[in-house]
Amino acid sequence: MEVVIRPDAEDAGRTVAGIIHRAIFEGAKTLGLATGSSPLGVYADLVRRHRQEGLSFAGVDAFLLDEYVGLPPSHPQSYAQVIRRELVDHVDLDPARVHAPDGTASDPQQEARRFDRTLTAAGPVGLQILGIGVNGHIGFNEPGSSLASRTRLKTLTDDTRRDNARFFGGIEGVPRHVITQGLATIGAASHLVLIATGPHKAHAVAAAVEGPVSAQCPAAILQLHPHATVVVDELAAARLEQKPYYHDIARHKPAAQGY
Repeated sequence: MEVVIRPDAEDAGRTVAGIIHRAIFEGAKTLGLATGSSPLGVYADLVRRHRQEGLSFAGVDAFLLDEYVGLPPSHPQSYAQVIRRELVDHVDLDPARVHAPDGTASDPQQEARRFDRTLTAAGPVGLQILGIGVNGHIGFNEPGSSLASRTRLKTLTDDTRRDNARFFGGIEGVPRHVITQGLATIGAASHLVLIATGPHKAHAVAAAVEGPVSAQCPAAILQLHPHATVVVDELAAARLEQKPYYHDIARHKPAAQGY
């Protein structure tokens, strides 16, 4: 695992956008997209790179990590709509090639299996963007999720619903259930890139990067992945015990591997 510490959230977002830009330039044809607050700066910089530097998403397929059960794709807080609003509408990524679980499916468990089959057939995902919850969840794999889990129906904790309440005008509006890629599904991607910013993510980042690999911190599966990059700002890195080491590695990183 590589840990990249940037001075602030904006610089962290630019760094992740640069990693994605390089992956597409080198031929990645499948991207995994995450929602939430942390990736927003990434998408803003990808839009800038598309407009100013010629970054093209033509021929790329994108798969969303998750979707709320009960929300149609047109709902402003559905993840399909968030990704469209923040990225797809501003670049040359074909909307027909953006794949998400159907939150309105009559049988969410069957829909989860269908989505997993579609993702497996198109995979492996070349690069998967990830955020992290304050309890260490990635996707919507809450603490206690099986490390071998596949895409499935999950019940959200009240803590996670409270975290997302600001988008829905209160916790009462946050759906209770989601369809989410499982930890094994996520881990099948060729490159995992997690971004986290702000002091409220510091505990989760430390547990994921330096804590034991455990279902109690789902993001800790990144420690088992052969190509995982964690990009954080200084605030989110505050609890990392090996922070001087991460800074030293960054200073002496070979130019060919730079971001």
